Amino acid sequence: MTCCLEFTDPNQYPDLNGRLSSGPLLGSKRHLCVREGMRSFSSLPRFLLFLLLPLWLMTSYAFAQQGPLNATLDGYDYPFPVKILPLTLEGQRLRMAYMDVPPSAKANGRTVVLLHGKNFFGAYWRETIKTLAAAGFRVVVPDQIGFGKSDKADIHYSFHQLARNTKHLLDTLGVPKAVIVGHSMGGMLATRFALLYPETAEKLVLENPIGLEDYRVGVPFQTIDQAEATELKSTEASIRKYHATYYPNGYPSAHDQWLLPLAAQTHSPDFPKVARANALTFDMIYQQPVSYEFSRVVVPTLLIIGQADRTVVGKALIKDQKTLAQMGQYPALGRRTAAQIKGAKLVEIEKVGHIPHLEAPAQFYKALLAFLG
Repeated sequence: MTCCLEFTDPNQYPDLNGRLSSGPLLGSKRHLCVREGMRSFSSLPRFLLFLLLPLWLMTSYAFAQQGPLNATLDGYDYPFPVKILPLTLEGQRLRMAYMDVPPSAKANGRTVVLLHGKNFFGAYWRETIKTLAAAGFRVVVPDQIGFGKSDKADIHYSFHQLARNTKHLLDTLGVPKAVIVGHSMGGMLATRFALLYPETAEKLVLENPIGLEDYRVGVPFQTIDQAEATELKSTEASIRKYHATYYPNGYPSAHDQWLLPLAAQTHSPDFPKVARANALTFDMIYQQPVSYEFSRVVVPTLLIIGQADRTVVGKALIKDQKTLAQMGQYPALGRRTAAQIKGAKLVEIEKVGHIPHLEAPAQFYKALLAFLG
């Protein structure tokens, strides 16, 4: 049985964590369908389904109608309690948010740090946190300054500074050694952390990291002002279009839970702070490559690479089609990087894009846990 509702306002599109999914977008109308075979609905008579559906929709509207989210995502709940580390950078008193999740099974005495990507925030590690906690690990998940629930500071951003902030967090928490896991931009940060603090990095895991190539070679330069102007034009549609490139097999509706908070920020009066931070961190990625330093990494390293990923930071700026075709080739980039890091292990996941821990979680967890030992 499949039951559908039609919404004339596309902004009313609810997300019920997979229980409702978007149908085709027809003009200005969205169709929402309860699909046959889903455990939540398959046993319900049709009349009862329509009686209960408004309650489910009210739950979804609680997010959709909550209005804009400010620069630090106030009002948006993370999956685990959020704590604050006070920092002073360039004379500014700032707040760095983080989650510190204890093991949910017998503790093994080890800690894993999860570092988010540029277009993400710590909450999208939710299921990875649960998996690691169930395996006995303490899990620390910071939102870097400029991201998520942390302050959007107008400062000079550097991977060195972000790594230092992360080290300060671990020192404050009394963690002398940890496995450092980084996804996307977090992979660049994780690499810098391992280079700066090899005594603290027990192991290094890079999940489809950006920065496996020097973007300055093929991506035209843009000023921070130009990048900021572009960021200020962001809408849910433009964010959705970009995030769709992470999924070569089609955008899953479940990803909306990580996209909609970012879209809600574009309606906030303090969105200019977010746009400015986005531009500054783009420049950090562009100007501060780590691709020439992988041979200096001395900690045990695992690369998990979705083979269908073609992410290039600044891809829209590339006009030369030959250059465009040569960049973002993750199969080759992953193998080259693994060869540069002494003793590195490479796990290639076929037909998967930029976010294996969301797109192919079972394969990601298997590789991660096997490497952690």
